[in-house]
Amino acid sequence: MSDEPTLGEIVRRFEDRFADVRDDIRQLGERIDGKVSQEVYDLRHEALASRVAALETLREKDTERIVATRRWLLGAVIVPLVGILLPVVLLLTRGGGS
Repeated sequence: MSDEPTLGEIVRRFEDRFADVRDDIRQLGERIDGKVSQEVYDLRHEALASRVAALETLREKDTERIVATRRWLLGAVIVPLVGILLPVVLLLTRGGGS
């Protein structure tokens, strides 16, 4: 009979197991509370996707603006400057034609 637990020991073991189960359930509840629902995740994902699309659109517009600025710089500044300086350089290198 000495190998068999007493009734008080069985109750203590049962209470210990019950406390362990309650603690596990509490921990699971905390973890579940920390999770994001699928609907919220989907909404955040859609919002992020729309932000990325907007940023890509802005980047394309910036690229177009840079190309337009380069064309303007080439057409409005560099070509007239070369048109003015080229005859002067030619005149100076040939000695003025006299």
